[in-house]
Amino acid sequence: MLVVVTEVTVRSIEPRDKGRWRELFQAYRDFYQLDQSDEIITRVWGWLSDSDHEVQGLVAEIDGVIRGIAHYRRFSRPSTGSVGIWLDDLYSDKQIRGRGVGRALISQLTQLAAAEGKSVVRWITAADNTDAQVLYDRLAKRTDWITYDASPSHGS
Repeated sequence: MLVVVTEVTVRSIEPRDKGRWRELFQAYRDFYQLDQSDEIITRVWGWLSDSDHEVQGLVAEIDGVIRGIAHYRRFSRPSTGSVGIWLDDLYSDKQIRGRGVGRALISQLTQLAAAEGKSVVRWITAADNTDAQVLYDRLAKRTDWITYDASPSHGS
């Protein structure tokens, strides 16, 4: 029996990654049934390309091909007096799921958090994203917190 083990390499996103990043970010938006907005995709790429913006990005490569992306930022935690890393978006190419891309991206963030003395790496996922939850349950503790979204308003 032949067993092929391919290493996943994770690195910071670079300008040369734009085309492949765009493909994966569009696939991520499709997965979550978000509108395909060139304006939003261009804006997010602008954030990732701006070293002064809070949002940063990682890519995961297998054999030199980008197979996954992650967007993250640091956030203050007043309740604990600490700072954490918030994983906003994580997506791996559907064709290679189960090959360690998501695990490698999250591992890179936990290592970054440890190196920077951050208190946590936190993320959310959709309740019906059960495939991802199998991995997440292995890598992190599921919390008891429920998330709410309020729409901005201009008065009461």
